[in-house]
Amino acid sequence: MKISRTVVDANGRLSQESEILTIDVKPGWKKGTKITFPDKGNEQLNQLPADLVFVIDEKPHNLYTRDGNDLIMNHRVSLAEALGGTTVNLTTLDGRNLSVPVTDM
Repeated sequence: MKISRTVVDANGRLSQESEILTIDVKPGWKKGTKITFPDKGNEQLNQLPADLVFVIDEKPHNLYTRDGNDLIMNHRVSLAEALGGTTVNLTTLDGRNLSVPVTDM
């Protein structure tokens, strides 16, 4: 994430500084998780720099929805597949291919 902030230089003047901060988002982090970068906020004369806080938001996915810690995917099967059994192949968010046998109606 590229940020711009106001800093106090060696002469006591305010100037703009740009910096790139890396946020390593972990799998399973939920909406509302806060990531804090201490002292990376704007600076003012005679004051300590503020903390910079990012709050995680969820982006909708076209295939999966979140239910607590679970990911839900809906997949239609025909009546014949449901009665006779079938296998649903899907790709996970991390790129793995899974084969899920459908044996119960």
